[in-house]
Amino acid sequence: MTTRGRSGLAESLEPCRPMPPDKPNILKALLAVQSALGHVPTSAISQIARVLGVSDAQVSGVLSYYSDLRIQSAGRHLIRVCMGESCMANHGGRVLRTIQDHLRVSVGDHEPERRFTLEQMSCAGNCAVSPTVMVDEDLHGKVTPSDVPSLLEPYR
Repeated sequence: MTTRGRSGLAESLEPCRPMPPDKPNILKALLAVQSALGHVPTSAISQIARVLGVSDAQVSGVLSYYSDLRIQSAGRHLIRVCMGESCMANHGGRVLRTIQDHLRVSVGDHEPERRFTLEQMSCAGNCAVSPTVMVDEDLHGKVTPSDVPSLLEPYR
């Protein structure tokens, strides 16, 4: 993901500007910024708040609440491991540790080559075939620790 800078920020916010009688949609604006820039820079909070007509604290609150919003740019591929009850009961924690060991990366971080960023998610909604790992938008169910190398290979 490439950073397009301030002009990308302004362009992504323009469609999110509320028109009376509509109320501002902070989440929509943050998702638009993340889509354009690959993340939501904390330095952009004031500009986002100004465009929406809300406070910096309101923008920061939404940004910190939703785990799908990132304040740092992700790697080329985003790996999200489900930590929901079903996935955890079916050894999702072992799958997560195996991915960490395989990539030598911590949760919330990316490897030096910036190929992969590893995150946890609360629920993938794929409980029937848990544990679940998402790579980008690809959903993988019934993942075992031994599946990890072959699962990630196509994304290298």
